[in-house]
Amino acid sequence: MYCLQWLLPVLLIPKPLNPALWFNHSMFMGFYLLSFLLERKPCTICALVFLAALFLICYSCWGNCFLYHCQDAAIPDAAHDPVIVGT
Repeated sequence: MYCLQWLLPVLLIPKPLNPALWFNHSMFMGFYLLSFLLERKPCTICALVFLAALFLICYSCWGNCFLYHCQDAAIPDAAHDPVIVGT
């Protein structure tokens, strides 16, 4: 389970508040995971544990899924703040 130490932080990195950055964030995370899987070749157990955790987070729509934005999840109120969006 040594290889999980490189995969678990991906689940803990929050999505940006600005909706315009969600696509860039998901592309960065996707390329990070792809390059990690190709370079490090984690064991099957670690890969399955990570994919199960990713599936459960995305399926529950808690708002931290970097693959897509759930339709039921509301956009954070800070996303409409011009001070944050303008930065």
